[in-house]
Amino acid sequence: MNDIERNKLIKTSWELHSLVENSYLGNPATKGDEEWLEKQRILLADMAIHLLQTAIKPGNIELDKLKNNLHSILTITDQFLPHTGLKEATEKLYE
Repeated sequence: MNDIERNKLIKTSWELHSLVENSYLGNPATKGDEEWLEKQRILLADMAIHLLQTAIKPGNIELDKLKNNLHSILTITDQFLPHTGLKEATEKLYE
């Protein structure tokens, strides 16, 4: 993938990000509410878009951003898969 293609994907991803983020911000659910996991699902999509942006940005991958993206994704996903210890696994990212 060349830099022009990468930049085009990043531009498109910002459009997707805007839609997803607006949906997240428009969801009034708080932890413990019936709709909380739906809001977290939207947040997971938002974080996945950020991971995409980090992964395809031209140049060398920024490892600090990659770690932060993965930390967010694992932390959110832990709510859906609590038996997997994903939240605890995030500690290894920063060793």
